[in-house]
Amino acid sequence: MKLVFMGTPDFSVPVLQALAARHDIVAVYTQPPRPAGRGKDLRPTPVHAAATALGLPVRHPVSLKSPEEQAAFAALDADAAVVVAYGLILPQPILDAPRNGCLNIHASLLPRWRGAAPIHRAIMAGDAETGICIMQMEAGLDTGPVLLREATPIGTEETTQDLHDRLSQMGARLIVEALDRLPTLIPEPQSSEGVTYAAKIDKAESRIDWSRPATAIDRQIRALSPFPGAWCMAGGERLKLLRSRLASGEGHPGTVLNGLTIACGTGAIAITLAQREGKKAQTPQDLLNGHSLPARLD
Repeated sequence: MKLVFMGTPDFSVPVLQALAARHDIVAVYTQPPRPAGRGKDLRPTPVHAAATALGLPVRHPVSLKSPEEQAAFAALDADAAVVVAYGLILPQPILDAPRNGCLNIHASLLPRWRGAAPIHRAIMAGDAETGICIMQMEAGLDTGPVLLREATPIGTEETTQDLHDRLSQMGARLIVEALDRLPTLIPEPQSSEGVTYAAKIDKAESRIDWSRPATAIDRQIRALSPFPGAWCMAGGERLKLLRSRLASGEGHPGTVLNGLTIACGTGAIAITLAQREGKKAQTPQDLLNGHSLPARLD
């Protein structure tokens, strides 16, 4: 099948690799290179780098709104476009150009968590499960009918990075299956009930309020790991907390009970991975080796 692939971050790379092994990728669309690092040199996106390694042609327009870009896309004469975390809105002429339309890989069980940050929001909300939906795209935000879906439980200590990696592999497997079965799949309209929106993560959500329940703080830490990372102040130093689990214990919110077990508004959490400013992430044993924490975190 002749495919156009449209994606940008690491999440999209396994999907591209799986499709390239089975189909003819006539073009890869991704976001333009952006300044990165101390030297602010232009850095291609993960999808751009992966496509180059596979010998695939890459396009990175700033927008798809111009008639010229839309004509260039249509001229690819694709059977379908596969879209996963691309980052640009697709105008209707783009959606209509491939013979079988544009298929989106979305990391939630639609209609729950439409939008930009479905993995983060599922963990933060304490959802028991999430999954992948293969969706026929339309003009609305993640509103199209679902062709294929698969659920997976969210682990009690799973972070956004953990779940991101699992769902990326699941998405790669499901889109291959969906394309193989495309003529026989029946689009299922999304329910109008249970719609939620996964707003983009704001760094202002990262500061930990120890007066909240341990369950909420644990979810916050895991949902924001690795980026932007939930944090608190340990004396005069910002401490980023990257992994945690619920623990026994109680005390004044923010009190260090032992090691890196911290009292919350109700209950306590044990920090299992943390990062000091300017340092690599460390386990509690390594982080506390030769260091001491204040009696209370803020």
